[in-house]
Amino acid sequence: MKILSFDIGGTKISFAIVDEKGQLISQPVKYSTPATKGAIEGLLKKVIAQNEDKIDAVAISTAGTVDIENKKITGSVGNLPEGYGEIDFQALSDKKVFVENDANAAVWAEYKVGHAQNMDNVVLLTLGTGVGVGIIVNGKLLKGKSGAAGETHFPVRQDRHRRCGCGNYDCLEIYMSGTALNLDAKEFYKDDNATSYDIISGLKENNPKAVHVFERWQGMVESGVRIFASIFDPDIILLGGSMAHFINYPMMEKNVNGSIVVSPIKLREAEFENNAGIIGGALLCIESMK
Repeated sequence: MKILSFDIGGTKISFAIVDEKGQLISQPVKYSTPATKGAIEGLLKKVIAQNEDKIDAVAISTAGTVDIENKKITGSVGNLPEGYGEIDFQALSDKKVFVENDANAAVWAEYKVGHAQNMDNVVLLTLGTGVGVGIIVNGKLLKGKSGAAGETHFPVRQDRHRRCGCGNYDCLEIYMSGTALNLDAKEFYKDDNATSYDIISGLKENNPKAVHVFERWQGMVESGVRIFASIFDPDIILLGGSMAHFINYPMMEKNVNGSIVVSPIKLREAEFENNAGIIGGALLCIESMK
């Protein structure tokens, strides 16, 4: 079975053909995400038309919550263009079109062919503009009643210090995401032009100020890991996204396991990054066709 699988984000759209073993049988192709709903729809139609005779189905891993039937987006599409969530994905091809949230697709890739193989309870936290959450409980993807399970939009402090993109104040997401590290940099340096890139650059040079800011942010990531470990009692928690490269995993794993009341977890960086959504979306699509 061959699946044409897309990963759609605010910055790029990538795609490849994937087989039932999760192997990419074509080189991934990337496009910058178009600025309008119509242009995104046009790009998807063009790519599908070019490959439709070679595939059995289409998988789409995307930002945003996805309905239980895996057919459409139901909300929260982040930094994608206005109207993106209204795209009729089912009309893009005469073959099956399977849609899934990108974090759900990514955790499934890890579970089936990545660092979480042979583990039935898995949490993946992707540290990007926001925090994507994918959860597997007893070998099944946790979706919730409407497909929106796994959010970090709950408060971790009560002083209305920092407003989250969801409109509420002091959500976990606005303290442990890549956006959070940007805000930490601005606050600590008292410079609106400071960014996470300054912190990471300084971290590599062992600059004391940068190390301090990063360790404070890393402490909030650790708090998030502790929360998800305590609620879901997983075998492993994986951290994904570019910021995950810089986490001190042995130290964080030791700290978390020393403070939770559930059994110890493993903490690792996710194996897949750029291709996680492509692989996981394809494998979930195949599961749905069995």
